[in-house]
Amino acid sequence: MSRELSPREAADRFLSRRQQRQADETVRSYAHRLSHFVEWCEENDIETMRDIDGWEIDDYRHHRESDDVSPSTVKSAMVSIKQLFEFCERIEVVDEELSKKVEIPKLTKDEETSDEQLPADRARKHLNYFRDSDQWFGTAWHASMEVLWHTACRLGGLRGLDLGDYDAEEGTLRFYHRPETETPLKNDAEGERIVSVNDDVVAALDMYVARERPDKRDKYGRDPLFSTRQGRPSRTTIRSWCYQSTQPCLYTGCPHSRERHSCEWTSRAESGKCPSSRSPHAIRTGAITWLLNETDGDIEYVARRVNAKPATIRRYYDQATVVEEFEERQQQHTDLDINNEPA
Repeated sequence: MSRELSPREAADRFLSRRQQRQADETVRSYAHRLSHFVEWCEENDIETMRDIDGWEIDDYRHHRESDDVSPSTVKSAMVSIKQLFEFCERIEVVDEELSKKVEIPKLTKDEETSDEQLPADRARKHLNYFRDSDQWFGTAWHASMEVLWHTACRLGGLRGLDLGDYDAEEGTLRFYHRPETETPLKNDAEGERIVSVNDDVVAALDMYVARERPDKRDKYGRDPLFSTRQGRPSRTTIRSWCYQSTQPCLYTGCPHSRERHSCEWTSRAESGKCPSSRSPHAIRTGAITWLLNETDGDIEYVARRVNAKPATIRRYYDQATVVEEFEERQQQHTDLDINNEPA
């Protein structure tokens, strides 16, 4: 091995290669997970990738486990560094056996799917509170949560919606892949779809558009459905909407023995630190579980609606023992609503 790279340089090079063939959202996920590893290396004076061996790998796993994160988060962290090491082996900056020293945790199905989902009972309480509140009905917090829950779309899908993609009369949202104007879908053009939504979602969106939405175009001249005074909201802004809108203290007592009026977690900047707040991804995973229950385990329909592979749905979400062959059931599922209890 004649070359030396620092962990940060190796991660940057790895991510630049990934960026050439994977969606931006996927690359951002890798970048987030590897940032923990790079920071840990720098804090522990690991200057080059050549300094890493099995001892450091075990130390890093222990470090992530001691951060009080979920088992699936630890698994994702180890998968990411294993892929980084495999890349470094190919460009000959680490020992060719290094990646084999990474042990990937084996998780139960419950551990795979329990990464801070927003459960249906909590989603129901939040949405009912918003729907019944003169103050919160139709706000960005409310309308975005209605869409995220009832379509189970990804953060990038929500952010990419334009005003013209929403048809109030038909009760539909159209998701388009528009990478040239910085709103790609995770699965590119294959992720394009029309999703029906119920009357409560339409009512929330109509109120948001009429009363709350800033009439501001983005830098490409497009009219975003969800907007801010600066134009299309950033990913950070949408995350903060989710964190703040899923805090239980909005409608009930704080489960962490704090007072809402004096709690720093209620601020936009600190909202993600609240143990009860949930990210857009946690809303999506909870919504997918709920959709499966509401549609009697129709994996093909749910996968198509949420733009996921049926195999992924089967592995992480399916609770049914028998899966029927796909039949188009769009008309049967147009009344999906959080308040409709399973029969």
